[in-house]
Amino acid sequence: MPKAFKLSILAISVVLVVFVFLGGFMPGGVRAASDDNAYRQIEVYSEVLQHIQNDYVVTPNIHRVSVGALRGLLEGLDPDSSYLTAKDYAEYQALQHVGTAQIGIDVSKRFGYATIVTVEPGSAAEKANIKDGDVIESVGGKSTRVMSPAILRLLLQGQPGSQVTFTVIRPSSAAPDMLTLTREILPYPAVDVEQFENNSILYLKPYELSKDRVHLVIDRLHAMQKNGNQKVLLDLRDVSDGDVASALRLANAFLRTGTMSILEGQTVPKQIFTADPKKFMTAAPLAVLVNRGTSGPAEIVAAALLDNTRADVVGNPTFGSGVVQKQIPLPGGDMLFLSVAKYQSPSGIVIQEKGVTPNVEVAASNTVLAAASAATSRAPAGSTNAPSSAPANSDGQLDKALALLRQKTL
Repeated sequence: MPKAFKLSILAISVVLVVFVFLGGFMPGGVRAASDDNAYRQIEVYSEVLQHIQNDYVVTPNIHRVSVGALRGLLEGLDPDSSYLTAKDYAEYQALQHVGTAQIGIDVSKRFGYATIVTVEPGSAAEKANIKDGDVIESVGGKSTRVMSPAILRLLLQGQPGSQVTFTVIRPSSAAPDMLTLTREILPYPAVDVEQFENNSILYLKPYELSKDRVHLVIDRLHAMQKNGNQKVLLDLRDVSDGDVASALRLANAFLRTGTMSILEGQTVPKQIFTADPKKFMTAAPLAVLVNRGTSGPAEIVAAALLDNTRADVVGNPTFGSGVVQKQIPLPGGDMLFLSVAKYQSPSGIVIQEKGVTPNVEVAASNTVLAAASAATSRAPAGSTNAPSSAPANSDGQLDKALALLRQKTL
């Protein structure tokens, strides 16, 4: 390859990264170009790239080097931002039409690999003994290290009855396990509505924070006094799906006033979401259960109730997810998936970075009442299960939350 051609490729690579760093393809790029620190970083990148070109053991593939650098650049920002080549983006678009059947897991990128956030009760993944925190090393023979979160999630989907093969790393195993699971359409379990302490404590687990699910929870809160309920236990463990508007509506049901969440980004005007007194429903003593599988909208609810000292939050620190993303087209068909704003707790903690740390930390036990109940019954949404008391020694987090509620006065 002629040296002049090599240098032209090098120059194009540097210019591409300059634009990504300084915002050349986005509004505000002129303003960003004045950032001297960014220019210094570009000089370092350019020098490193020249050494790779001139001194590496063999003549490198500069395009591959630049793609790797851009992927690292985006992944270095946060787990949800990613860079897709034109080929990657074409695959992403094609995968959107392959079907919506799943194996029952929610995933996110952590430390370069795909980490399992939640496992849906009764799903193929649960039956294969997959747990929150397990790591997916590859899907269909492709390493998840070089896979964007957007493509990763779509690769796990497909037509009902189709299969997906992947390798999973478990803390208890010395080597990755290769699994082949069948995709299926698996509706969320019905909202769990249970009664404890002679009906004085109302237990609610929505499984997802969609508009319909939150509406069902609010209906139950409306009927509290009629049913003799005096206190509320809200179980948000392994709740990761839903939408922010519904999450804020749920938090508002327990908060008369105060800040519920904050959304802020460099180009996104700061938004402060405050409680509407008209949507407030109950001042009943409240406890909230969370774990590592609590993610996204559910974390917004937990953070709002914790920071406003409205509830005891019991369990494990949550996963940490809460961003607004934008797709930004690049020349040649490449695409950026860029986080442009992040949700914060009322006290200003960025949820994606820190998650929500319970004020009462309790390690998870092997058996969780709500998950076991949902795995054995998939009645229509809104069904009611009503045991009179918690099974002995089955769920330490649940037991602790119930104990805290017993101590609370009306």
